[in-house]
Formats: sequence, structure tokens, C-alpha cells
Amino acid sequence: MPVMFATPEEAELAFYDALERADLTRLMQVWSDDEEIICVHPGGLRMVGLHAVKESWQEILTQGALHIRPAKLVTTQSMMSTVHSLIEQITVRSQAGNEVAHCYATNVYHKGPTGWRMVMHHASAAPEQTGLLDSHDAPGLLH
Repeated sequence: MPVMFATPEEAELAFYDALERADLTRLMQVWSDDEEIICVHPGGLRMVGLHAVKESWQEILTQGALHIRPAKLVTTQSMMSTVHSLIEQITVRSQAGNEVAHCYATNVYHKGPTGWRMVMHHASAAPEQTGLLDSHDAPGLLH
């Protein structure tokens, strides 16, 4: 029986929790089973379709858990879809100590018969100043 995500935020929490646990089964429960899903990893090729997306995550998770803290969420929502733009703070643990890297990520969720499911994840490397220098439109400004 499929897991039901009542909100896109619930699906997103499950997505990042599955990455933290290196749990491919749980991770793929977040994704739609539609063949038109899309995933782009930082610096990687575009993966289209359930099989390609699953294989890409399987390869990544064989290296172990990903320690990602999502932050600075900006949301655009309609009745049947939601787009989350966020900053992923990634902690890489090594013998030399912890290093932190940042990615910009866009997660798209669609609402269907089994609740909210991810249909796209696109992440790209972000500059070191991420979050400090991001531009946000001020209310009332057109340019």
C-alpha cells in the first residue's frame, strides 16, 4: 500500500529524511510513479523516468547517507501543484572534519489520488555566500 502524503511539506520532509537514512525505498515512495518525473543532480545529467531516477539515487546512496538540511524555503502553490525553491546545506563528513557545501534546489510536487508526490528535483551548486547575498524582491519594486 502506498504511503499517503497529505501535504507537499510532508512529502519533502520524507524526502530529506530518506536521504539522511540512505533509505532508497522510502525515498522512492516520495516520487510519483509517473514515467515523466525528472531529476538533475548537481553537475549531473538530466534523469527522466522512474527507472533512471531510481538508479541515480541508488548509485548516490551506496556512498552512504546524505546529511542535508533544507533552508530558506520559497513556495509557489496552486491547487494541484507546488514548487519549493530552497537552499540545501550539505555536510560532508571526512577524516579531516566536516565541510559544508550549499546547493540551490527546486522540488516540484503534484497532488494525485495517492496524495502529494515529487515529480521533479533539480539541484545545482551554489556559491559560498548562499543565503547571505540571495536577492529577494522588495514589495512594490518592479525592477
